[in-house]
Amino acid sequence: MATITDFQKVGMGLMGFGLFFLLFGVLLYFDSVLLAFGNILFLAGLTFIIGLRRTAHFFFQRHKFRGSFFFLGGVSLVLCRWPIIGMLVESYGFVLLFRSFFPMALGFVLSAVNIPFLSAFASSSQSMV
Repeated sequence: MATITDFQKVGMGLMGFGLFFLLFGVLLYFDSVLLAFGNILFLAGLTFIIGLRRTAHFFFQRHKFRGSFFFLGGVSLVLCRWPIIGMLVESYGFVLLFRSFFPMALGFVLSAVNIPFLSAFASSSQSMV
């Protein structure tokens, strides 16, 4: 069982605040300052949790280059005060980066919560794992 270091605890807090500011920025009609602050906190939290080397390795893998380009390009557009276009580009990059993770996350959520319609749909589909 792995222990959680103090850096990882700080990273979880940074990611939580980053997600809060991202959500709050979207709710306040794409406020560019809140979105930019949320993006910076989210990326800093990710770096604290998994480390600088693993973060760089995650974003700069050859097969994830397109997703990383769109995600980091969207972050930079938000930082340049183009929040709506930046969030759209960033969302597309997020989907490209984490598309292999979505089936596993869906399976976890469906195993934790018993929703009749969704669990029947998930059991009939093919698993990619």
